[in-house]
Amino acid sequence: MNKLAFGAILSSLKTMARPGVPIIARNLSAAANSASDASEKYQFKTLKLTTPSPFVVHVEFNRPERMNAFNRQLWTEIKDCFDQLHNDPDCRVVVLSGGSSKHFTAGIDLFDMMKLGQELGAIEEVGRRGRLLEGTIKLYQDCISSLENCYKPVIVAVHSACIGAGLNLITAADVRYCTRDAFFSLKEVDIGLAADVGALQRFPRVVGNQSWVRELAFTARKFASDEAYSHGLVSRLFENREELLQGAMKLATEIASKSPIAVQGTKKNIVYSADHTVQEGLDHIRAINMLNLQSEDFLNAIMASQSKETPVFAKL
Repeated sequence: MNKLAFGAILSSLKTMARPGVPIIARNLSAAANSASDASEKYQFKTLKLTTPSPFVVHVEFNRPERMNAFNRQLWTEIKDCFDQLHNDPDCRVVVLSGGSSKHFTAGIDLFDMMKLGQELGAIEEVGRRGRLLEGTIKLYQDCISSLENCYKPVIVAVHSACIGAGLNLITAADVRYCTRDAFFSLKEVDIGLAADVGALQRFPRVVGNQSWVRELAFTARKFASDEAYSHGLVSRLFENREELLQGAMKLATEIASKSPIAVQGTKKNIVYSADHTVQEGLDHIRAINMLNLQSEDFLNAIMASQSKETPVFAKL
């Protein structure tokens, strides 16, 4: 950018800033007011939340005794967790991992399904049993969608098994990493049902290969990390869990250093554009940027770029 163009942009944007306090100084002050650790703000039974670095929230599954199998409480808490992180100014990026469990997740908790079966058995009329199932399926669908609907980028770090509900879940994330010993299965047909919480809709879109996805969905066969990587389900492989988490945290820290207005606007448009036409996607980002280009973050980033400094952005 030449000096004339930069001067024109700087002059016009400065008029939009709040008077009295320089923008970079104001953002430094805001960032200095460090966020409290997520472990102090969020109390879940099946999830553990921490803040390993500023604006990065690490969400860990916390059912190691059941290999992080999805029971009703876990389904509910995932949705509650991501709905809250969506609006948390102390969170800019989320890393989701399997915690201390042997596996990322063993899929749906069959003991929990047996409880649902008992509830259904107590209802005689088919229409009313259907109504109970409709509400349950909708709850589980909303749980998976909460990752996609959260404006904060979600990075999943998968180790060992990622079965059934877990594969549904990771297709709603933004970035997927895994260890070399990871394996996956769209397991639902093996337990007598069709996947109904997002994989059949998102998985083909994620990898862009209908034939491969249908093969996996019809057979429920297990596939390893190298196959997942070659088809684009995951974007990086790591030798072990320690390196996996280091890689995920490194990416999260980098993203958290960027303008939250820019990052969240980017995710909103990527998600929207996935099932809209190119022109609709262009219209959507135009509506976003007609506001965001007037933000302090834009001016802050330009000034930092010209001065070779690292920009610091206020909470959002």
